Amino acid sequence: QVQLVESGGGLVQPGGSLRLSCVASGTIFRITAMNWYRQVPGKERELVAGITSGGSTKYLDSVKGRFTILRNNAENTVHLQMNSLKPEDTAVYYCNADLTSNFGRRNYWGQGTQVTVSS
Repeated sequence: QVQLVESGGGLVQPGGSLRLSCVASGTIFRITAMNWYRQVPGKERELVAGITSGGSTKYLDSVKGRFTILRNNAENTVHLQMNSLKPEDTAVYYCNADLTSNFGRRNYWGQGTQVTVSS
């Protein structure tokens, strides 16, 4: 069974920093891409940042220069370093992975971690 487990969310003041982590576990042969999405009530889930196995990255325009996605291929982990946080970054953040396991190639989601930016 493949699982994605996130950690690192919480409450932070505007201008502060948080680091989210996600670990993929199970019989995994290859991870093509790992991504972070976020969602607020009443809105669609949006892609915040993504990174491929080769290290190519992409970011939501509103987080460019503030967020950095990092990946450790050997440990099947991905991190999202979030700096200069703003109240509008408040959301549930989800880890996502496009990976190949003993079940074939599928897309997986973590359970989500709450990030709240407030004074």
